[in-house]
Amino acid sequence: MIIDISCYPTDQVDLAWWHDGEPYTAERLLETMDGPYWVNGKPRRIDKAFIQPPQGNTIYTWTDGDKSGRQSIDDYMAYTLKCVQEHPDRFIGCFVYNPRCGVKNGVDAIERYVKEHGFKMVQMQANMHAYRPDRALDWVRPAFEKCAELGVPVKLHTGDGPYSIPTEWVPMIKAFPSVNFIMAHFGVQTGGVYCFEPFQWAQELPNVFCESGWCLQSRIVEFAKVLHPSKIIFGSDTPPNEPGMWLRLLEVLCTNPPQGLNLSEDTLEDYLGNNIARMVGLETSSAPRSFDEACKRLGRQLDPQPVIDLY
Repeated sequence: MIIDISCYPTDQVDLAWWHDGEPYTAERLLETMDGPYWVNGKPRRIDKAFIQPPQGNTIYTWTDGDKSGRQSIDDYMAYTLKCVQEHPDRFIGCFVYNPRCGVKNGVDAIERYVKEHGFKMVQMQANMHAYRPDRALDWVRPAFEKCAELGVPVKLHTGDGPYSIPTEWVPMIKAFPSVNFIMAHFGVQTGGVYCFEPFQWAQELPNVFCESGWCLQSRIVEFAKVLHPSKIIFGSDTPPNEPGMWLRLLEVLCTNPPQGLNLSEDTLEDYLGNNIARMVGLETSSAPRSFDEACKRLGRQLDPQPVIDLY
């Protein structure tokens, strides 16, 4: 399977980024996921996606400004929950923790969404919610204690200053060695290119992993040479991104140096889905071994694409 850990369907315009066009609904996301995307000459789809609300829709004072506490949390999570319930075969829930809705409210919600709704990941967005991860310990520690108790990984928004520089999370990461932390966007966002920080921490700390999306293509080749194969996890940040370009970012690793590193299809499949599947207890799968097998898995017959050897 291909599993995307960063997708943001919504039934309203994103309140922070104000993307053009109509809201990027679950139906639009499913159409995007269905592709097909060509990976090593075989047609594929994104089989599953972890979904969460756009982070701009999770701020403390959003649209109506009247809700707070648990009510605010359940309101900003409502569409995500609806999508997960309607498409359990394609969507996996990721809960967004905003301590400004009340730490206890947020921690209780982590437990509720994991135990009652089957959510399998928690996301932290310190920049959007405006707190320093290395200083707001009374906000962060209780959430991580709950994640450790429940055994769910935590995805950390990284790449923006002043509050989402990857290293700011490290004191708490070290304090919770039983929690798996995924540094989203590989430390790259609008605020800077901190990609060497996730790379270096993933080497040093066994519970740090790197989401592939947003990383520079030349750097992903450099990092994949060094990192353990379990350390890179596919995520596209859709929208605003389009997942095909980030699938290509990993597919190119299977080509010859210097652009690639002759990565095996089995290791590529780990990056594309098996690494996160193992982390959250989903069944793993092998890459399709032939074009016909890929079409069979896709559920439709396609014509092969012409092969152009650029390497």
